[in-house]
Amino acid sequence: MELLEFARGDGLQIAVTIFAAGLIWRLVHLLMTLKKTDLSEARQAGEKAGGIRTIFSRFLHHEPFRERTRNGTIIAYTFHIGLAIIFFGGAPHILFIESFSGLAWSPMPTVVVHVTAAVTLAALIAAVVRRMRHPVLNMLSNFDDYFSWLITTLPVITGLLAVAHIGARYEVLLAIHILSFDAFLIWFPFGKLMHSIIVFGSRYTTGVTFTRRGARV
Repeated sequence: MELLEFARGDGLQIAVTIFAAGLIWRLVHLLMTLKKTDLSEARQAGEKAGGIRTIFSRFLHHEPFRERTRNGTIIAYTFHIGLAIIFFGGAPHILFIESFSGLAWSPMPTVVVHVTAAVTLAALIAAVVRRMRHPVLNMLSNFDDYFSWLITTLPVITGLLAVAHIGARYEVLLAIHILSFDAFLIWFPFGKLMHSIIVFGSRYTTGVTFTRRGARV
């Protein structure tokens, strides 16, 4: 019980504090990074429209590459959507969100969340296996890629174990699950998981730059 109290008490408060501070630090750093002024004449108009278009066009790879990247795309969409359903659809998670934000909504059916968690775990495992077996992905991968995968996968595994009451008492499993989420929050601002926050801004900037240079986006 002491472990559980720490996990959802001081441990969670520490994790949220580091998460918020790290998030602010990363965002401020990005905003303060000096951008080189492009003195060249724009080759085509509509830079802002190009930026907005790029945000949505990057949800799929360009046509010539879709066949070769189809499996990776399916795996990525599966676990990204799955993680969203688990976190925003599970009743305990909604209560957690409500506890610090005051926002709440109707949870999804429990069986849907549990099945989604199992499918998400399978997709996460498939993703790391593909990364290790793919010669190019394996060569490009570093500690951040694998640790970010691990820190994302642990809350899913521990959540499933807690729901199934497998491995230990429920209180212990719940404490481990919350601690794994605490670790996720702590790592989030400092690793590649941060892409989920800056991805749209990054796409927009890329679209604006390419449109100005006359490239098709």
